[in-house]
Amino acid sequence: MKLYKQILFILVVFFKTETLFSENNLFSVNNIELEKKDKITNNRLADQAIKKGFNQLIARILLKEDIEKLSNLKFSSIKQLVTYYQITNISNEDKKRELVNFSVTFDKNKIHNLFYKKGITYSEILDRELYILPILIQNNEIYIFNNNFFYENWNKFYKNDLIEFILPLENIEIIENINNYRANLINLNVSSLFQEYTKKNLTLVLIKNDKLGNAKIYIKSIIQDKNISKNLDLKKKDLSTDKFNELVIIETKKEMINLIKAKNVIDIRTPFFLNVKLNLDKTNNLVKLNSRIKKIDSIEKLYVQEFNKDYINLRIKYLGNLQKIINQLKKENIDLKLINDQWVIKTL
Repeated sequence: MKLYKQILFILVVFFKTETLFSENNLFSVNNIELEKKDKITNNRLADQAIKKGFNQLIARILLKEDIEKLSNLKFSSIKQLVTYYQITNISNEDKKRELVNFSVTFDKNKIHNLFYKKGITYSEILDRELYILPILIQNNEIYIFNNNFFYENWNKFYKNDLIEFILPLENIEIIENINNYRANLINLNVSSLFQEYTKKNLTLVLIKNDKLGNAKIYIKSIIQDKNISKNLDLKKKDLSTDKFNELVIIETKKEMINLIKAKNVIDIRTPFFLNVKLNLDKTNNLVKLNSRIKKIDSIEKLYVQEFNKDYINLRIKYLGNLQKIINQLKKENIDLKLINDQWVIKTL
């Protein structure tokens, strides 16, 4: 009788959560602010919010080459991807404009189907911090902290909530390190500039201006423990020096964001499966595990393979790489370890 109840309990847990497994907000777009004008209806305003929200979503999770694949998607198709939206009125002190704030949530399964048909991968970035040092090279002089427009103004342009760019404070160790390599900055070890953050995403940006004011940009990064390099060439044309420097920051930031996205891609067409064992006790149970895993978007489903009063063998269907899943589980206080050739999972 006890085993029968256990079987029934397991079936209830999994059938109840099968259709909507993840509670993650990766496919939600918040704080879409629009102005409510006299002649515009609420339905039209909602349509504007949905379209704007969809554009923000794909800009956030897609590589730039994949965004173009959705450029001709009709609004009627976009609207079908929406699960729900919320509206909040915004208080406006001058009372001259009525502002409305929307939050739009898109259906994960429908988004997945769309990306599958279009052959599109998407990115889920967990570590949003990027430690960066932009260095200006001009007239054979190297500018690190002082008289360096890019260091002083890096976070003033192209603000976004996708990546947090963190610049180091001025210190003598960095200056000495760079001066030691001033004849060959390309070979400078990026990790040596950020010795306190060696496990983080790191980037050195070398910006060299020629006599015409054009910029050659060399990006040297360590992203998720992988060395990545990239070159950019930008022409000044008829722009003022300040406007061109602003353009350099914007285009370099866009390129770096795309590099980070590329290291965090999820391919819907190639899911992976992992067999795990869950030992059952007072502190480690299926309900607790299931409620935490529901928050992880990259895990699509759990399958029960075998169970008894002591343990349950589960099969996890997930997207992306295994190390990323392990990191996501850790954030939800779930431990996954390989013990004697068997993956064992438990709640902490």
